[in-house]
Amino acid sequence: MGILTRFKDIMSSNINALLDKAEDPEKMIDQCLRNLTSDLGKVKAETAAIMAEEQRAKRVLDDCNEEITKMQSYAVKAIEAGSDEDARKFLEQKASLSNKLSGLQEAYDLSHSNAVRMREMHDKLVSDINELESRKDMIKGKLAVAKTQERMNKMTSSFASANDSIASFSKYEEMADKALDKANAMAELNHSGSDASIKDLTKKYSQNANVEDELAALKASLNK
Repeated sequence: MGILTRFKDIMSSNINALLDKAEDPEKMIDQCLRNLTSDLGKVKAETAAIMAEEQRAKRVLDDCNEEITKMQSYAVKAIEAGSDEDARKFLEQKASLSNKLSGLQEAYDLSHSNAVRMREMHDKLVSDINELESRKDMIKGKLAVAKTQERMNKMTSSFASANDSIASFSKYEEMADKALDKANAMAELNHSGSDASIKDLTKKYSQNANVEDELAALKASLNK
């Protein structure tokens, strides 16, 4: 039976060790699930036949044991009836059945062993599939979180870049303010210089006018 030849491989497989070595655990899980599901399908398909064979072998073995018991009982009855010849025939039949018994027992033991192994494989495969399904959900959840974190990192990087731009803008704004303050100061100085010049000229001509007025008044007083 093909599936039984893989009994050792299936029973010795270590899902966790396999996933730990995988470069892409999610892809590995998908592949393992496909393989295990295929194996489980074969196990289910053959388990019924193996269990039926076990039941048949057990029934044949029980029938043989029952016949041997009957032959023994009939031989006793024949002896009690005084018929050694009949007793001998029953005992010969018992011996023939006893010779078959070992073969029937061997056939039943083998079919029973196969049925036990099939049930062990079935339980192992179901357990591995459930574990993989659980690990798959966990890995997908972690990947989703990782992708979200990656987006957050990109957004944080964008914010940092924006902050750098704002900082640069503030620097340029400060430079512009300094330049404006300097220009205003220069304008104020220039404006102050113009006023001073005008005042000087006004004073000059004002002084000349006073002198002329005073000279004219002096001449008038002297009748000159």
